[in-house]
Amino acid sequence: MSAAPSAYLATQSLTVLVPVYNEEESLPQFVVEMDKFLAQTPVATTVLFVNDGSTDGSLALLRNICRAGTPYEFISLAQNRGLSTAIKAGIDHCRTTLIGYIDSDIQTTPLDFLTFFEFLPEYDMVNGIRAKRQDTLVKKLSSKVANTVRRTLINDGIQDTGCPLKIIKIEYARRVPLFHGMHRFLGALVQLQGGKVKQLPVRHFPRFAGTAKYNLWNRAWKPLVDTFGFRWIRSRWLNYAIGEEQRQQQAPAGRTLEG
Repeated sequence: MSAAPSAYLATQSLTVLVPVYNEEESLPQFVVEMDKFLAQTPVATTVLFVNDGSTDGSLALLRNICRAGTPYEFISLAQNRGLSTAIKAGIDHCRTTLIGYIDSDIQTTPLDFLTFFEFLPEYDMVNGIRAKRQDTLVKKLSSKVANTVRRTLINDGIQDTGCPLKIIKIEYARRVPLFHGMHRFLGALVQLQGGKVKQLPVRHFPRFAGTAKYNLWNRAWKPLVDTFGFRWIRSRWLNYAIGEEQRQQQAPAGRTLEG
């Protein structure tokens, strides 16, 4: 890692968001894998699980994992709201300068985050590309079709928008709006804000345990509908930049600036 990124990272902090929906079989091994990353990360890191209304034993496991004095925390949504909402809730509760995202099914490894860091601060988001995907034929074909349709309709250049391995600077993540399918357009939403996205190949593994929560309907038809929704959002999107600023110091509560 060059001196410039190292100096930058010394001033940064990272929250890794981990959406969880009925993943009790994977969570213990996920923590084993995440601990390997935590032992090597050059950035002060917190892991924030977002329980998306799980109906199995996931919440009980999270209460045990996220004990005081550990780098693990969790929030639990009152009911299942879907992946986009879980990610946005994590962003809203983040207290760091960088936000990472990984799924809890251990099909990607948090150790690949280590290769992302050297591209900060030059890029505002680093997005993984799953190499040699270890998925079923139906899953791979439906994802390929969805990615092709999305790129054709919005031309964002993101090769694998569904890859569950990303790091985003907080100032860009905060401005991401919540809508159905938002998680499929994180790279495009960063680009809409004028941000730069770097794409890197990452490793991919067979699912460790449990079952996939998405089917052909989720991966083909719904992404198409969401893409048309994103096209509308993009057509209405506005950015602004501050050209000059002069502000008065805020007075303490109960006092005026005159004292």
